[in-house]
Amino acid sequence: MPLNAVSGIGDEGQGGTSATGAERQEASVVALSGDYILQISVYPIGRRADDALLGPITQAARVAVGNVSKTSERFGTCEWLTAADADGFLEKSTLQVQRTGAGSCMMFDREANTMIVAVIAISRDTVISMMKRPGPCQHVTVPELGSEAFGEHSCTKGNGNAVNIFVWKNGRQASILFAPVKPHPASGSVERLKAVATRVYGKLSRLTSSAVAQPDGVPGRFRRRSDRRLVPRQQSERHGVLRLRDHLSI
Repeated sequence: MPLNAVSGIGDEGQGGTSATGAERQEASVVALSGDYILQISVYPIGRRADDALLGPITQAARVAVGNVSKTSERFGTCEWLTAADADGFLEKSTLQVQRTGAGSCMMFDREANTMIVAVIAISRDTVISMMKRPGPCQHVTVPELGSEAFGEHSCTKGNGNAVNIFVWKNGRQASILFAPVKPHPASGSVERLKAVATRVYGKLSRLTSSAVAQPDGVPGRFRRRSDRRLVPRQQSERHGVLRLRDHLSI
Protein backbone atom coordinates (compact mmCIF):
# COMPACT_ATOMS: atom_id res chain seq x y z
CA MET A 1 0.00 0.00 0.00
CA PRO A 2 1.58 3.33 -1.03
CA LEU A 3 1.89 6.03 1.63
CA ASN A 4 2.04 9.77 1.07
CA ALA A 5 3.20 12.57 3.35
CA VAL A 6 0.50 14.07 5.59
CA SER A 7 1.13 17.49 7.09
CA GLY A 8 0.25 18.65 10.58
CA ILE A 9 0.61 15.29 12.36
CA GLY A 10 3.51 15.15 14.79
CA ASP A 11 7.08 15.34 13.53
CA GLU A 12 6.34 13.27 10.44
CA GLY A 13 3.12 11.75 9.11
CA GLN A 14 2.18 9.42 6.27
CA GLY A 15 -1.16 8.09 5.10
CA GLY A 16 -2.60 5.97 2.33
CA THR A 17 -5.21 3.53 1.09
CA SER A 18 -5.05 0.13 -0.56
CA ALA A 19 -5.54 -0.31 -4.31
CA THR A 20 -9.06 -0.37 -5.72
CA GLY A 21 -8.99 -4.09 -6.47
CA ALA A 22 -7.23 -5.21 -3.28
CA GLU A 23 -9.02 -8.07 -1.52
CA ARG A 24 -8.37 -6.55 1.89
CA GLN A 25 -9.21 -2.86 1.88
CA GLU A 26 -7.25 -0.67 4.29
CA ALA A 27 -6.82 3.02 5.10
CA SER A 28 -3.95 3.91 7.43
CA VAL A 29 -2.12 6.84 8.95
CA VAL A 30 1.31 6.49 10.58
CA ALA A 31 2.90 9.38 12.48
CA LEU A 32 6.01 10.04 14.56
CA SER A 33 5.72 12.37 17.54
CA GLY A 34 8.64 12.82 19.89
CA ASP A 35 9.49 9.41 21.33
CA TYR A 36 6.36 7.71 20.01
CA ILE A 37 4.82 6.34 16.84
CA LEU A 38 1.08 6.36 16.26
CA GLN A 39 -0.71 4.09 13.76
CA ILE A 40 -4.43 4.19 13.02
CA SER A 41 -5.79 1.65 10.53
CA VAL A 42 -9.34 0.91 9.40
CA TYR A 43 -10.34 -2.19 7.42
CA PRO A 44 -13.82 -1.60 5.92
CA ILE A 45 -16.15 -4.36 4.80
CA GLY A 46 -18.40 -3.80 1.80
CA ARG A 47 -16.85 -0.51 0.69
CA ARG A 48 -13.61 0.88 -0.70
CA ALA A 49 -10.91 2.35 1.48
CA ASP A 50 -10.71 5.75 -0.23
CA ASP A 51 -9.95 9.39 0.56
CA ALA A 52 -13.41 9.81 2.07
CA LEU A 53 -12.38 7.27 4.73
CA LEU A 54 -8.80 8.47 5.02
CA GLY A 55 -9.88 12.04 5.86
CA PRO A 56 -11.55 11.26 9.23
CA ILE A 57 -8.69 8.90 10.14
CA THR A 58 -6.20 11.69 9.50
CA GLN A 59 -8.17 14.03 11.74
CA ALA A 60 -8.33 11.37 14.46
CA ALA A 61 -4.54 11.01 14.20
CA ARG A 62 -4.10 14.77 14.72
CA VAL A 63 -6.25 14.61 17.85
CA ALA A 64 -4.41 11.53 19.14
CA VAL A 65 -0.96 13.05 18.61
CA GLY A 66 -2.16 16.19 20.36
CA ASN A 67 -3.04 14.07 23.39
CA VAL A 68 0.27 12.19 23.60
CA SER A 69 1.51 14.31 26.50
CA LYS A 70 -1.69 13.56 28.45
CA THR A 71 -1.55 9.77 28.21
CA SER A 72 -1.06 7.71 31.35
CA GLU A 73 -0.46 4.52 29.34
CA ARG A 74 2.56 2.57 30.50
CA PHE A 75 4.96 0.70 28.27
CA GLY A 76 7.69 -1.82 28.94
CA THR A 77 6.80 -4.98 30.87
CA CYS A 78 4.40 -7.19 28.91
CA GLU A 79 1.63 -8.96 30.81
CA TRP A 80 0.86 -11.38 27.94
CA LEU A 81 4.23 -12.53 26.61
CA THR A 82 7.52 -13.51 28.21
CA ALA A 83 10.90 -14.35 26.73
CA ALA A 84 10.09 -18.05 27.19
CA ASP A 85 7.28 -17.70 24.63
CA ALA A 86 9.89 -16.90 21.97
CA ASP A 87 11.34 -20.43 22.06
CA GLY A 88 11.20 -21.90 18.58
CA PHE A 89 9.92 -18.64 17.08
CA LEU A 90 12.33 -15.74 17.64
CA GLU A 91 16.09 -15.30 18.02
CA LYS A 92 16.42 -14.94 21.79
CA SER A 93 19.86 -13.28 21.75
CA THR A 94 18.36 -10.19 20.05
CA LEU A 95 14.86 -10.43 21.54
CA GLN A 96 12.93 -7.28 22.48
CA VAL A 97 9.66 -7.48 24.46
CA GLN A 98 7.36 -4.43 24.52
CA ARG A 99 3.99 -3.59 25.98
CA THR A 100 2.48 -1.46 23.18
CA GLY A 101 -0.73 -0.38 24.90
CA ALA A 102 -3.75 -1.54 26.85
CA GLY A 103 -4.20 -5.25 26.18
CA SER A 104 -1.44 -5.30 23.56
CA CYS A 105 2.13 -6.66 23.58
CA MET A 106 4.73 -7.54 20.98
CA MET A 107 8.16 -9.08 20.88
CA PHE A 108 10.58 -9.13 17.97
CA ASP A 109 14.14 -10.03 17.09
CA ARG A 110 16.86 -8.40 14.97
CA GLU A 111 15.34 -9.72 11.74
CA ALA A 112 11.94 -8.22 12.73
CA ASN A 113 10.32 -11.63 13.14
CA THR A 114 7.42 -10.68 15.38
CA MET A 115 4.92 -12.14 17.83
CA ILE A 116 1.95 -10.03 18.95
CA VAL A 117 -0.86 -10.54 21.45
CA ALA A 118 -3.84 -8.16 21.36
CA VAL A 119 -6.93 -8.40 23.59
CA ILE A 120 -10.26 -6.69 22.89
CA ALA A 121 -13.80 -6.77 24.26
CA ILE A 122 -16.06 -8.52 21.75
CA SER A 123 -19.30 -10.50 21.75
CA ARG A 124 -19.45 -14.24 21.20
CA ASP A 125 -21.80 -13.75 18.22
CA THR A 126 -19.20 -11.59 16.48
CA VAL A 127 -16.50 -14.17 17.18
CA ILE A 128 -18.64 -16.91 15.62
CA SER A 129 -19.14 -14.69 12.56
CA MET A 130 -15.38 -14.23 12.31
CA MET A 131 -14.92 -17.99 12.32
CA LYS A 132 -17.24 -18.35 9.32
CA ARG A 133 -16.09 -15.40 7.24
CA PRO A 134 -14.54 -16.07 3.82
CA GLY A 135 -11.08 -14.73 3.23
CA PRO A 136 -7.60 -15.40 1.86
CA CYS A 137 -6.48 -17.52 4.86
CA GLN A 138 -7.06 -21.16 5.76
CA HIS A 139 -9.24 -21.56 8.87
CA VAL A 140 -9.00 -24.34 11.46
CA THR A 141 -10.85 -24.76 14.74
CA VAL A 142 -8.87 -25.16 17.97
CA PRO A 143 -11.43 -26.93 20.21
CA GLU A 144 -9.01 -27.56 23.07
CA LEU A 145 -9.00 -23.79 23.67
CA GLY A 146 -12.78 -23.46 23.58
CA SER A 147 -15.50 -23.74 20.96
CA GLU A 148 -14.82 -20.12 19.90
CA ALA A 149 -11.09 -20.68 19.23
CA PHE A 150 -9.75 -20.86 15.69
CA GLY A 151 -6.58 -20.33 13.71
CA GLU A 152 -5.72 -18.68 10.41
CA HIS A 153 -2.72 -19.70 8.30
CA SER A 154 -1.34 -20.06 4.76
CA CYS A 155 -2.84 -16.76 3.62
CA THR A 156 -2.72 -16.02 -0.10
CA LYS A 157 -2.75 -12.28 0.65
CA GLY A 158 -0.50 -10.39 3.05
CA ASN A 159 2.15 -12.38 4.91
CA GLY A 160 1.76 -15.99 3.79
CA ASN A 161 4.22 -17.13 6.47
CA ALA A 162 2.14 -15.76 9.34
CA VAL A 163 -0.16 -17.72 11.63
CA ASN A 164 -2.81 -16.31 13.96
CA ILE A 165 -4.81 -17.99 16.73
CA PHE A 166 -7.92 -16.36 18.22
CA VAL A 167 -9.24 -17.40 21.65
CA TRP A 168 -12.31 -16.04 23.48
CA LYS A 169 -13.37 -16.07 27.12
CA ASN A 170 -16.03 -14.11 29.04
CA GLY A 171 -16.51 -11.38 26.44
CA ARG A 172 -12.84 -10.96 25.58
CA GLN A 173 -10.87 -12.18 22.60
CA ALA A 174 -7.10 -12.54 22.36
CA SER A 175 -5.28 -12.69 19.04
CA ILE A 176 -1.91 -14.45 19.11
CA LEU A 177 0.02 -13.67 15.92
CA PHE A 178 3.40 -14.98 14.78
CA ALA A 179 4.67 -13.16 11.69
CA PRO A 180 8.13 -14.12 10.40
CA VAL A 181 9.66 -12.04 7.64
CA LYS A 182 10.52 -15.13 5.55
CA PRO A 183 9.73 -18.87 5.61
CA HIS A 184 10.37 -20.25 9.09
CA PRO A 185 10.03 -23.72 10.69
CA ALA A 186 6.90 -22.44 12.44
CA SER A 187 5.47 -20.68 9.36
CA GLY A 188 1.75 -21.33 9.11
CA SER A 189 1.86 -23.86 11.98
CA VAL A 190 -1.17 -23.56 14.22
CA GLU A 191 0.10 -26.59 16.15
CA ARG A 192 3.40 -24.88 17.03
CA LEU A 193 1.65 -21.67 18.17
CA LYS A 194 -0.86 -23.54 20.35
CA ALA A 195 1.57 -23.66 23.28
CA VAL A 196 1.76 -19.85 23.40
CA ALA A 197 -2.00 -19.53 22.81
CA THR A 198 -2.68 -21.91 25.70
CA ARG A 199 -0.70 -19.73 28.10
CA VAL A 200 -2.45 -16.58 26.85
CA TYR A 201 -5.84 -18.30 27.20
CA GLY A 202 -5.04 -19.12 30.82
CA LYS A 203 -4.21 -15.48 31.54
CA LEU A 204 -7.32 -14.34 29.67
CA SER A 205 -9.48 -16.55 31.88
CA ARG A 206 -8.10 -14.77 34.96
CA LEU A 207 -8.28 -11.25 33.55
CA THR A 208 -10.80 -8.74 34.91
CA SER A 209 -12.85 -6.74 32.44
CA SER A 210 -11.38 -3.43 33.61
CA ALA A 211 -7.96 -4.42 32.29
CA VAL A 212 -9.13 -4.99 28.70
CA ALA A 213 -8.95 -2.45 25.90
CA GLN A 214 -12.47 -1.45 24.88
CA PRO A 215 -13.22 -1.30 21.14
CA ASP A 216 -14.32 2.39 21.19
CA GLY A 217 -17.81 1.62 19.93
CA VAL A 218 -16.58 -0.51 17.05
CA PRO A 219 -18.65 -3.75 16.97
CA GLY A 220 -15.79 -6.15 16.42
CA ARG A 221 -13.27 -7.01 13.75
CA PHE A 222 -15.73 -8.87 11.55
CA ARG A 223 -17.60 -5.70 10.54
CA ARG A 224 -14.93 -3.04 10.86
CA ARG A 225 -11.69 -3.15 12.78
CA SER A 226 -9.94 0.04 13.84
CA ASP A 227 -6.47 -0.46 15.29
CA ARG A 228 -4.88 2.39 17.21
CA ARG A 229 -1.38 1.84 18.47
CA LEU A 230 0.92 4.19 20.35
CA VAL A 231 4.32 2.56 20.75
CA PRO A 232 7.82 3.77 21.65
CA ARG A 233 9.61 5.38 18.73
CA GLN A 234 12.82 3.47 19.47
CA GLN A 235 11.08 0.33 18.26
CA SER A 236 10.19 1.88 14.90
CA GLU A 237 13.69 3.27 14.39
CA ARG A 238 15.27 -0.12 15.05
CA HIS A 239 13.26 -2.02 12.43
CA GLY A 240 11.51 0.59 10.32
CA VAL A 241 7.81 1.36 10.47
CA LEU A 242 7.13 0.24 6.92
CA ARG A 243 9.04 -3.02 7.33
CA LEU A 244 6.91 -4.00 10.32
CA ARG A 245 3.68 -2.97 8.57
CA ASP A 246 4.52 -4.96 5.44
CA HIS A 247 5.07 -8.33 7.10
CA LEU A 248 2.50 -8.15 9.90
CA SER A 249 -0.46 -8.04 7.50
CA ILE A 250 -2.56 -11.20 7.71
